Amino acid sequence: MSWKSEVDELNKRAELAEQLGGKKGRDYQHSIGKKTARERINMLLDANSFREMGKIAGKGEYDEKGNFISSTPSNAIIGKGCINENKVAVSIDDFTIRGGSSEATIADKWLYIERYALEMKMPLLRLVDSAGGSVKLLEKMGFTKIPGYPSWPQFQLMGEVPVVGIALGACAGLGAIKVGYAHFSVMVKGTSQVFAAGPPVVKAAMAEDLDKEELGGWRIQTRDNGAVDNAAKDEQDAFDQARQFLSYMPQNVHHLPPRIEPSDTSDRREEMLLEVIPRNRRRSYKVRQILEAVLDRDSIFEIAPKIGPSLVTSLARLNGYVVGVMANDPNYAGGAMTRASAMKTEKFIDLCDNFHIPIVNFVDVPGVMPGLAAEKSGTIRSVLKCLAAIEQSQTPWCSIIMKRAFGLAGGMHGRKRGINLRYAWPSGYWGSIPLEGGIWAAYRKDIEGSENPEARLNELEQYYSKFTSPFRTAEKFSIPDIIDPRETRPLLCDWIEEAYEVTKSHLGPVAKTMRP
Repeated sequence: MSWKSEVDELNKRAELAEQLGGKKGRDYQHSIGKKTARERINMLLDANSFREMGKIAGKGEYDEKGNFISSTPSNAIIGKGCINENKVAVSIDDFTIRGGSSEATIADKWLYIERYALEMKMPLLRLVDSAGGSVKLLEKMGFTKIPGYPSWPQFQLMGEVPVVGIALGACAGLGAIKVGYAHFSVMVKGTSQVFAAGPPVVKAAMAEDLDKEELGGWRIQTRDNGAVDNAAKDEQDAFDQARQFLSYMPQNVHHLPPRIEPSDTSDRREEMLLEVIPRNRRRSYKVRQILEAVLDRDSIFEIAPKIGPSLVTSLARLNGYVVGVMANDPNYAGGAMTRASAMKTEKFIDLCDNFHIPIVNFVDVPGVMPGLAAEKSGTIRSVLKCLAAIEQSQTPWCSIIMKRAFGLAGGMHGRKRGINLRYAWPSGYWGSIPLEGGIWAAYRKDIEGSENPEARLNELEQYYSKFTSPFRTAEKFSIPDIIDPRETRPLLCDWIEEAYEVTKSHLGPVAKTMRP
């Protein structure tokens, strides 16, 4: 009366699933510098933590009497495991079977783990290596389907749990959506590409003859358009970045981000902050050095570093607490808000707001990027969308005005409602328009008509500069406090505790679900 024969068949089916698409497929995957789906699981998750679901799903082969002979597994592997001892749900494409094609798989399987992540409120990671649809399947199916998956909770997931998309090969169509529709996305340089349609389709439709890297490689997606946040040097680096990102995230929106015991002191005062901003306003500086001096040591994880580089966006820690960090970088576009940096800011604010992460904004912005190219690209529209994200956010926010805050972008250093918590360094100055351009606009005829235009311009700049002293603004309490730059870390470490006390009462989904 034993069920041993059935258990033996179950084990046989499981062993066949372990073989993926067979030795030939595994060898080819290795020959092009890629790991197999099951190797990737071991690289990503904590050791021995993976619990697979639907392992024997696939296509069975039977003899004339209906007895099981063999099977080809589904090219989607799903399950749950742990990252840093916290449970996560994972969906992995197996490229060794029909190139990971989304139409060659059992869609109900990968959809199941996405619904599981939503219902069980755990982070979801998608390891994407998918060739998308295939015309060859039409004959087998006998019909064409209308695109879309009604049971896919992709929008609800974005509002409830952290979602990570990792591009590990050519990700076309649905594969591109799986990578990009995430809170954090990363792709591997040289071996992964992301695009709406691959080179053959593009050549037929657009008469553009491009290879995969030219069409959707890491330079395109992480530098030119920002469809993917970060690039990785290899697959292990991509997995390490995913693990690091999740180390700042709560399990879901009903929990606070995790605090760790700090190894850094909260009262640390860095002398370099006293002279990091040059007195010569035309000279630049390295803003990342400021962040390293203020935030917990070795805690900074930068997101989308190559998109909109006039703004740095990072997750970091203050006295062990997770914090979202924004900082203008004057070495790119003078720190101005460009279309790309506005879009980047909007997405980052939504991320922090969605997961109740307080924000610190290090401000040095000369305004919105001017010029014909900026106007044609729709910079103003992107800036206004960013402004809406700022004003709609609920998470605690503190601004440190290090240098400039001019025009519309300068006014976007924080929320207008509430106390608009902000501090300034003695190097700060602000207004509706910078002196450098404002004096020329107001005194152009005077300057051009003088015997020495350059000397006259310098004279006017010297005259008006006395009105820009931050101390005059503080006299009117238009800035609550001007602080010694060395006191920035102690001040923020004190504030972050208050911020998390407030955050405790605002857990749960936010009104505006994050969009990629």
